[in-house]
Amino acid sequence: MSLFWLILVGFGAFLFMEFMAWFTHKYVMHGFLWVLHKDHHAPQRKVFERNDFFAVIFAVPSFLGIYLGLLNSQPVVLALGIGIATYGVSYFLFHDILYHQRLKIFGDNMHWYFRSIVKAHFDHHRGKKNYGFLFMVPLRYIQDGYKQRKETQSKS
Repeated sequence: MSLFWLILVGFGAFLFMEFMAWFTHKYVMHGFLWVLHKDHHAPQRKVFERNDFFAVIFAVPSFLGIYLGLLNSQPVVLALGIGIATYGVSYFLFHDILYHQRLKIFGDNMHWYFRSIVKAHFDHHRGKKNYGFLFMVPLRYIQDGYKQRKETQSKS
């Protein structure tokens, strides 16, 4: 299989993980595994939460894909593992660092798109609405963020 198709497989795995994150969050985390997820919605945050266990759960297929893909010279399996791992890293960077600022890196200097998805996520915490993570954010948040950006630029 050519490199192009392997990259496409990895990208497909990345995109599929957006659906898996939404599905798992809505039906598992806010369902039968709420006991692990509820501390994530608590007003007082800890360094480590029970919710962090989900990172371990999602890391298993990624690790297995990379490990077995390398061990058995299976480039498609490797590409799947890398795609899932890339989503996991993105999730950590955007959700834990950008949204919840578990590491204080960004401050107030955020791109308008990131502000939009942060607002959608905070609305989720207030009203338990379930949105996707990177892409499956309702369009109105994106439109509002872009509109606020334009208004800020016109005042400058």
